[in-house]
Amino acid sequence: MKMKTKRLTELALLTSAALIVFVIEMRIPNLSGIAGVKLGLANIFTVYAVYRFSGKEVLLMVLTRVFLGALFSSNFSSLIYSFSGAMMCLAGMLLLKKVIPQKYIWLCSIFGAIFHNTGQIIAAIVMTRSLAVIAYYPILIVTGCIAGAFTGFCAYFILKRFNSK
Repeated sequence: MKMKTKRLTELALLTSAALIVFVIEMRIPNLSGIAGVKLGLANIFTVYAVYRFSGKEVLLMVLTRVFLGALFSSNFSSLIYSFSGAMMCLAGMLLLKKVIPQKYIWLCSIFGAIFHNTGQIIAAIVMTRSLAVIAYYPILIVTGCIAGAFTGFCAYFILKRFNSK
């Protein structure tokens, strides 16, 4: 994949920003009391990138973010969950981007959160070899939709700002 220097630089900056936000968010205590529930603020950059770059470019960004995020957090067991969630989320959002206009990017982000949580639950079922983790799915869906709406609106305002220039 040949990429122009400007696009590569933009992707590198987005990936760096996402990693910085990820590391900062790791330091914030979980206020919900439910393990695994977080805002996922680094996803703002992914949602933005889905509507700004090609699928291959966003895939490169997401893979880099997932692997470096596991390295920075020193939690390599989370790599399986992050990877499966990120890949389902990205695949779903890339498909939805074709039918959801940019002004409704927040809606694509909500569906992305649902896909992400679904990927994580599938990974948990495979890893634990138990269907009991499905009981956790409704909680993840509700909190994921709230977080997805928030990150989607943030991405919307970023896109709106850059499109106005």
